[in-house]
Amino acid sequence: MIIPWQSLPEDTLENIVESVILREGTDYGCHELTFEQKKQNLLSQIRQGKAIIEWSELHESIDIRNKMEFK
Repeated sequence: MIIPWQSLPEDTLENIVESVILREGTDYGCHELTFEQKKQNLLSQIRQGKAIIEWSELHESIDIRNKMEFK
């Protein structure tokens, strides 16, 4: 189920973003980003509609996914 980010209190949205970033582990890309940079990037993607917040009833978990990958 998709959760509209606009329906979430700001602190809840930020907590979800932070938990997803912490689950990702180490970033081995060309450029290391700080935690705050990753957080702002992900929040920006959500607000621009490029990423969605998804609740899995089966796994009772929440995740953020690229909108283009969601089916």
